[in-house]
Amino acid sequence: MRDRRENSCELREIGRPHSAGASINGGSRELVPLVAPNGEASAGEAAAIVVIEKRALVRECLARCLKAVSGHVVISFPSVDSWTEVRNNVSASLIVLSIVGKPNDPEPQREISRLSKPSNPLPTILVSDAEEPDQIVDAISGGARGYIPTSVPLDVLVEVMRLVKAGGTFVPASSLIAATRSNDGTMASQQNGNGLFTARQAAVVEALRRGKANKIIAYELNMRESTVKVHIRNIMKKLKARNRTEVAFMTNELMRNGRAV
Repeated sequence: MRDRRENSCELREIGRPHSAGASINGGSRELVPLVAPNGEASAGEAAAIVVIEKRALVRECLARCLKAVSGHVVISFPSVDSWTEVRNNVSASLIVLSIVGKPNDPEPQREISRLSKPSNPLPTILVSDAEEPDQIVDAISGGARGYIPTSVPLDVLVEVMRLVKAGGTFVPASSLIAATRSNDGTMASQQNGNGLFTARQAAVVEALRRGKANKIIAYELNMRESTVKVHIRNIMKKLKARNRTEVAFMTNELMRNGRAV
């Protein structure tokens, strides 16, 4: 019986000192794809998550943690170049690019730009130590579909991966609030005072309208997930809604009719 791993979409790194593979710590390793030549996943086989991080220890830890928590196949590369060399032979659905430095530094900008070209249709999530609003805006403007500061817990990253794979875009609201509070404070106060919901409920409603999961809402609004659930129940009671989808629909209608929420 053939080894069932023949059709796996994982990659193995085989140490070959003089191979043409990606250079790692002075040596090199050849990345050997265990997929069909056309790069398509076999029936029932999930597409892989690609992790790109040049620091070996950080790369291995991130890849192993994501695989353990998400259940996805995770493959890792030390650079955008090493991923580009094999991408046509790998069935992947998402790229997690972990960078050193700030997103608007020259090297990260080049990497984001390369991964955002039409020739690379996979959505990219950027992981960085930087949390300044201008850095986040630059990363999203450059083509990233998600931005994760390293201060967030791992389960939030997993939820963001699901959101981005489904077609969404994620930025940490807590990092942007400081930049917008002075401009939006007066308007938000007026809306919350005249609207149907309290300030916290209004923030939860906005997150529901954007299709965000409870864990992400809890992180962005700095509250417990159980508190988010309480707010959602109270919102549903006020709207007489039966579920989250109805909440989003009803509040969209309220906004379309010019009523503050």
